Amino acid sequence: MASFSMEDFIGNGALKGLLPKLVEEGWDDVPTLKIMNSEDMDAINMTQQQKAALELRSYLHDRALMQYGDKLESSGKFLPELLNLSITDLSSQFGMKRGHIARFTDRNSACADPLPAGYTLRTKRMMSTPSRNNSILKSELSSVNSRKILSISRAPTRANSIYDRSLEQAVSEIKIKDGLVIKGIVAAEPAEPRACGCVQPPPIVEDVCPYSAIENVSVQKLAPEYKIGMERLVKTTPPMKASELWRDKPAVLLCIRRPGCIMCRAEAHKLYAKKPIFDALGIQLFAILHEHIESEVRDFWPRYWGGVVIFDRTMGFFKALGGGKLLKDRFITGFIFNPRAIANYKRAKATGIEQNFKGEGEIKGGLFLVGSGRSGIAYQFIERNFGDWAPLPEVIEICTQLQNPQEAQGESMSTVI
Repeated sequence: MASFSMEDFIGNGALKGLLPKLVEEGWDDVPTLKIMNSEDMDAINMTQQQKAALELRSYLHDRALMQYGDKLESSGKFLPELLNLSITDLSSQFGMKRGHIARFTDRNSACADPLPAGYTLRTKRMMSTPSRNNSILKSELSSVNSRKILSISRAPTRANSIYDRSLEQAVSEIKIKDGLVIKGIVAAEPAEPRACGCVQPPPIVEDVCPYSAIENVSVQKLAPEYKIGMERLVKTTPPMKASELWRDKPAVLLCIRRPGCIMCRAEAHKLYAKKPIFDALGIQLFAILHEHIESEVRDFWPRYWGGVVIFDRTMGFFKALGGGKLLKDRFITGFIFNPRAIANYKRAKATGIEQNFKGEGEIKGGLFLVGSGRSGIAYQFIERNFGDWAPLPEVIEICTQLQNPQEAQGESMSTVI
């Protein structure tokens, strides 16, 4: 899949000389750079050649075809001209493989979903204030098939009712009814029969793990948020409590089963591609690993993930996903005999991503969405089948409920227990 390294994205073409200006103006990461509009380009005096180069490279990045960036740009042709070339021309002039030609000419398909229509941010400096206009994100909200369990308590009692309904219905009820507070949502993809029903999937928890299960987990930073020109890997920092990560801002914590896994890499890439949205909402992004294999971290960051990488030595987050114990599955029963896992693998394979088999891969991962301070866990997704991804529309919708109240200009935030 296309790298999130700015050096890899810009290459040796027309944008290379503009790099210092881009960094100065806050366009210093790939997801943000890709949402520049014509007004933004004019503000930093981009030439027509540079505008065309950015359009071309953004298109290639979405389709994991950045290896052709320099060749295509040096031809002097704009993207529309290149798309109208024949298969023979693309192959002979640029050495493009037939499968890559199909991906290049398919204008309706991209490895990473585009940002919602009309979603523009002038500069990264403006992203420190989350947008109050949630309609910007509506196109991100589509129907999802994951099973959602929403526990709602009516203050001040502790009696809970469990609803099995769509996310939008649940959120709208929270907004409408007085005295309701979000306790949290647990989500997971459905389980399918394995080996004609002879093999049962491992059970998963139905309640959000208690906040106390994760706040004191000892973690260490392996890599910072990517910035151009920085060292590719930092030395392991001293241990700290996990609660320090979301002390000031809400956080999405992506628990990676194995950073060399094709499905884990694809999920991380897809999530980080939406960084401008999370920035606008004031949400931090962290990837959590349960193994520290330096070569694997170097391959994973910043190619597939440009955010902070955290090492969870005691596997506290992974145990929390399983209700206090690690959620594991064997390769044969959990993958070979699991049609949903096979489908997940094919989905990731279609992105053109690379993979390896280093490290432990049977411990399931997932995702947490944690409110700032001690406000608690708002969302917990469990990787029931190998390669299950937390639905991004669902994650983004919950994030809109976790905006910092002061930064949201007085917009009230539901209490997360």
